[in-house]
Amino acid sequence: MSQLPLQGLRIVDASVVVMGPYASQWLADLGAEVIKVEAPEGDSTRHTGPGHEAGMSALFLGVNRNKKSVVIDLKKSDGPHALRQLIATADVFMHSMRPQKLAAVGLDPEPLMAEFPRLVFAGLHGFTASGPYGGKPAYDDIIQGLSGNAALMAQQSGVARYFPSIAADKTSGLVAAMAILAAVTKQRATGQGGMVEVPMFETMVAFNLVENFYGEHFEPPLSAPGYPRVLADWRRPYRTLDGHICMMPYTNAHWQKFFMGVARHDLAGDPRFASMSARTAHIEALYELTGEIVSQHTTAYWLTLCERLEIPAARMNALADLKTDPHLQATQFFSELQDPDMGALRFPGVPVLFDGERPPISGVPRLGEHTLAVFEQAGVPADTVAAWIASGTVQVAKTPMT
Repeated sequence: MSQLPLQGLRIVDASVVVMGPYASQWLADLGAEVIKVEAPEGDSTRHTGPGHEAGMSALFLGVNRNKKSVVIDLKKSDGPHALRQLIATADVFMHSMRPQKLAAVGLDPEPLMAEFPRLVFAGLHGFTASGPYGGKPAYDDIIQGLSGNAALMAQQSGVARYFPSIAADKTSGLVAAMAILAAVTKQRATGQGGMVEVPMFETMVAFNLVENFYGEHFEPPLSAPGYPRVLADWRRPYRTLDGHICMMPYTNAHWQKFFMGVARHDLAGDPRFASMSARTAHIEALYELTGEIVSQHTTAYWLTLCERLEIPAARMNALADLKTDPHLQATQFFSELQDPDMGALRFPGVPVLFDGERPPISGVPRLGEHTLAVFEQAGVPADTVAAWIASGTVQVAKTPMT
């Protein structure tokens, strides 16, 4: 690929865990130079999950590819100054520190923006700082509970639980990447930077209420919140004679074809299922009846029938099935890299294509792997960097790179 869309964009990223690193990984995947600034102990995800090498665990690999790592100890007296040397060269500075912690490490946004007026300063927080929750600590589970995810699960299944995915972190990370790019677009048009605040709580509330605000859009409300179709207990893969199938008749034509295809003329003429609004009102009964019908034949039977009837359907993949899925194999979605110390590493690819090509994936940085090179590129004198190393202000990778 000749040039990625964000080539030339420089980002200094002091965020940790998943939300911020996922956002900056997207920016890196699209061509931005992302300098990941870590404390001496490294991002906590360096130690989450299996790995061949200390500090290079599975979760860290999942959200930190295509980046550079620099270690700066912001608790040392020269730490904030060292970080500002990098920020001075950047288009974007992003972090996930709580607002009340910024001044103590020399990152109070107002003086920083005055010093670097072109800078896009992005704070990725749990909550909007001006609200009563502002400054409170937040992780994915907290936000999932507060924003309604756990209650949605309880409403559907009877059990309050979180989505089995770090959905709040990843959704907020995607929104953060989009918001940062919007601010960069303005920066390039006007020459001025600006503040970007991305709160997880408000982001997930907005995400959940796309369909689930429902009747609350109106005053007075026309119904309780919650979209009945997605909350139906029978909204699940249908059990077949030998497994499961994910099948979704949706339009009027789909349902008529399905009822006629299974010789249920009584259901084809049932007024409860004749229109979208009628089906929505009787969705539990519709899905339960469909489940009973589907249980009478094999998965292969239903896949064949649905293809003939042009009804959307697919087999149910387990996570372990994804790396051998024929579509993902044919589109070369997964990338494999050879690391000199860890051996073969496999990554899910960048899902978007540019001019028919998937952006490439490079490795994941060891802790402090790029400290020396990045400060040299920033124009910091070698003797200054050497003094910082001696004092512990910055650190370099302990593992020699080959």
